Amino acid sequence: MSPSAPANPVAPRQSGPAVWRGADWAKSSAWIWHLRPLEIDELLAASEPYAESTEAELAQLTAADIVLPTMGDRLLELRDELIAGRGFQLIRGLPAADLSEGHIAAAFVGVGAHLGSLRSQNANRDLLGHVRNVGLDAADPTVRIYQTDQRQTFHTDSTDAVGLCCLETAAAGGESLLVSAASIYNQMLDSAPDLAHLLFEAVATDRRGEVPPGAEPFFRIPVLSWFDDRLTVIYQRQYINSAARFDTAPPLTDQMVAALDLFDEIANEPGMHLSMTLEIGDMQFVHNHSLLHDRTGFVDKPDAPRHLLRLWLSLPGDRALPDVFATRYGSTTIGDRGGIVTS
Repeated sequence: MSPSAPANPVAPRQSGPAVWRGADWAKSSAWIWHLRPLEIDELLAASEPYAESTEAELAQLTAADIVLPTMGDRLLELRDELIAGRGFQLIRGLPAADLSEGHIAAAFVGVGAHLGSLRSQNANRDLLGHVRNVGLDAADPTVRIYQTDQRQTFHTDSTDAVGLCCLETAAAGGESLLVSAASIYNQMLDSAPDLAHLLFEAVATDRRGEVPPGAEPFFRIPVLSWFDDRLTVIYQRQYINSAARFDTAPPLTDQMVAALDLFDEIANEPGMHLSMTLEIGDMQFVHNHSLLHDRTGFVDKPDAPRHLLRLWLSLPGDRALPDVFATRYGSTTIGDRGGIVTS
C-alpha cells in the first residue's frame, strides 16, 4: 500500500490544549498541584484506616471508601484535564517521609479511585504495580522494560491513564519525560506528510508473553488512529521491533521504519518533550491516548533502590476508541477497558 493510501482515515492538522511543546510547560508550574495543608490532612485521614491493608485489599478501594470532600471536586477537574486538556498533572506535597509505605500506597490508590477504575498491569493481574529495577535485560523479548534500569523510550501504556507515585528516587537519572502525540504528528505533517500518513496503518506489537487465550502473540493496531474526531496514539517501539521474532507478524516496510524513526526523532528533540524529576511523595497522572511518556536510564542507590508505585486507570467520560483496540484492551467500553488481559 502506498503512503498516499493508508488503511485508516488520516487526521487533519491538530489543535487544542493537547498540542503543546515541553519548552512551554517548562516555563510554567500550572501542571503542579501543590497540596494545601487541609488537603493533606483530608487525604491522610481518609487513607489511614487502610495503611496496613494488603495490596489486594487496597486494589478494591473505591472513591466511596476514600471520602475526600475538599479534594474530590479538584480530582474530577484533574480527570477532565487528562481527558480533554493538556493530558498530565503532578500532585506534590504528600509528606511521604512521615508515612509508612502502606499509608502512601493507600493514599495513592485513594486518589486513583477518584479518577477511574484500576486495571490489570501484567499477567499476574496486579492492580497496584511496582516500577523498579529487578536486574532484567530490556533486550530480552519476555521482559517488560519497567523492570529494568534502562531507558524506556517514548511509549504508551495499554490503559486510559497511568499514575505513578514516587517512594524512592534514583542516585542518578530516572527523569520522567512527556511528549504530545499531536505535536509530533503536526511536525511530521510539515516535514514528511507521506511518512506521517503511514502511521495510520496497523503495525504488529509484541505482547511480551502476556497473551490472551486464542490470540496472536502480538497485536496489530496503528500507531495513530483518527476516530470520532480524536487523534489517539498507541506506541512502544521496542515491542514493535521485537514482534519481528514471530513468523506470522507482518514485517515493517522500509518506509514504515522511516516513519517510526522520524516519530522517535521528533519526540526526542530538545524543547519538544517536558522533563521532570519526581520527588518522594509525588503523584503523576498521564493520559495515554494523547501523550507518550518515557523514563531515562538510572543508577540505583546502594541501600535504597529507585521505587515507584503504579496504577493503570480506565476513566469514565474518556474518548471513544476504534474497535481494533479491543484486541489489546479487551473491550472498548468507556470506563471499563484496558489493562493486560490474558484470560
